[in-house]
Amino acid sequence: MPTIVAVDIGGTHMRAASYSPDDVKPIKYQRIRTLASEPGGFERLTGVIEAVLPLGESVAGIGIGSPGPLDPHTGYLLAPPNNPQFHNFPLGEKLSNHFGLQTFLDNDANLAGLAEYRFGAGKGHSNVLYLTISTGVGGGVILADKLLQGHHGLAAELGHIIVDPNGPLCPCGFAGHLEAYSSGPAIAKYVLGELGSGTKSVLKRDVNLSAKEIAEAAHQGDELAIKAYQRAGEYLGIGVATMLHSFDPSIVIFGGGVSQVGNLLFDSFHVSLKKRVFHPRYLEDLVITTAQLGDDAGLLGARALAEMKLGL
Repeated sequence: MPTIVAVDIGGTHMRAASYSPDDVKPIKYQRIRTLASEPGGFERLTGVIEAVLPLGESVAGIGIGSPGPLDPHTGYLLAPPNNPQFHNFPLGEKLSNHFGLQTFLDNDANLAGLAEYRFGAGKGHSNVLYLTISTGVGGGVILADKLLQGHHGLAAELGHIIVDPNGPLCPCGFAGHLEAYSSGPAIAKYVLGELGSGTKSVLKRDVNLSAKEIAEAAHQGDELAIKAYQRAGEYLGIGVATMLHSFDPSIVIFGGGVSQVGNLLFDSFHVSLKKRVFHPRYLEDLVITTAQLGDDAGLLGARALAEMKLGL
């Protein structure tokens, strides 16, 4: 059977790999710097793809994951953050013309969810909710074994669920989104605000303060650091309760660096979630777990997207 080429366009690196249909390990793999502020982004992208094309073997198609917003139906990148070269850019069409191959595009968080469903923690589940909590909050949803994309291809922007309309501004510019409470920068912003109000802590008022440093202080017993993660977990529970009401998954999978702090975040999350689901049936047999694929999720999701679209 023909191979698939998978591409993951990140803010720092572009990665590409080629896969045979019966192995999750790539045939070839290549990673280069994205260099988003420098011209020639499309040429760098085609170069990294060319580096993984298998010699003497047919390629069925190309799957691509990229930060959104984007339109998976038309293959257009609309306005990926930190990459102005690709704003309003017909990436799918250009790559198809360049390589003579069908090309499929979707949001990187959607594809991480698709990868976990197909190859990782979600195997065996037909209805999967995936959330990544790191610099931002993103997600992907699988319903009845199909990736939820929506009419405009903009479905499952789960970090932008409103958990408090009077809350702090999200980086997108609107108030009270989940990302404004539970992402790494949101946790740091809360701590900096409390320090500015005179709250005592081992942490210092540093603009470069990270969620990782706050987690370390929390594990040492710092009350402000503990409170910051409890607050993030509480609002995460509010958001996920809404998602359970909307999608009724059998499994919720958490990825991203912030999710790796464990009970520091999830103790308050579980309490909050249980208080806010309107019927306990939503929690019966619900699996809540962490992602298994790590950095491989983006490429494996892009591969799964191409295989799904091609019927492989």
